[in-house]
Amino acid sequence: VVFDKTGTLTRSVPTVEAVVPMSGRDENVTISEEDAARIRTIPQEYSRLYMAIGGELAACIGISDPIKEGSVQVISELKQAGIHNVVMMTGDGYATAKAIADKAGITEVYAQVLPEDKANYVEKQKALGRKVIMVGDGINDSPALSAADVGIAMKEGADIAQEIADVTVSGTDLEKIVTLKHISDRLMPRMKNTATVGIAFNGGILLAGLIGLVTPGTAAFLHNASTILLALRNMTPLIPEEEN
Repeated sequence: VVFDKTGTLTRSVPTVEAVVPMSGRDENVTISEEDAARIRTIPQEYSRLYMAIGGELAACIGISDPIKEGSVQVISELKQAGIHNVVMMTGDGYATAKAIADKAGITEVYAQVLPEDKANYVEKQKALGRKVIMVGDGINDSPALSAADVGIAMKEGADIAQEIADVTVSGTDLEKIVTLKHISDRLMPRMKNTATVGIAFNGGILLAGLIGLVTPGTAAFLHNASTILLALRNMTPLIPEEEN
């Protein structure tokens, strides 16, 4: 699974975490050692904005993009469900990306990547024979969403991302991705079982008809009855209520 960072793992709501006043000049003038020391007090995980007043550097503002509540649990549950290769890709700087990845429990992180870099990574993994799920919300995620085996977009993301993605998750709750994984894990065995039972039963009816054990009318009734029974069984929930 490849996750975008901003708006997917994080809330995409910039929050001012620190304001460090300066006595320096504008960006064309070397920052004093005193100001440089002040800037270093801002944690590396924060993005930095430099504010100037009257052409002189006045402050450095540290801005964070808080991780979504539940992101850590979702990553953990995906790994428990059998998805061990979880990756985060972002256009942000490495320090900021690494801080979010560490909080989320992701060990493989790629920073300062372009939209085509995400798509190329997906294509490379597919060439290695791996099935790739891409989760993103922005326009820059669209190439990777299109290239992935399954593209998952967030409902509050860009319209083009939702158009390209195979699945759109309503709201911002990443827990629904875990639910999708559980549904897919249980859906395939049910489909295979339905096909096996249906073919075996109808094959038996056909054989019985050929050797004269059942009349055509009875064979037709048994065929339709088996179809209805299998359909009714497949209408039962894949995930019991107590697990939702």
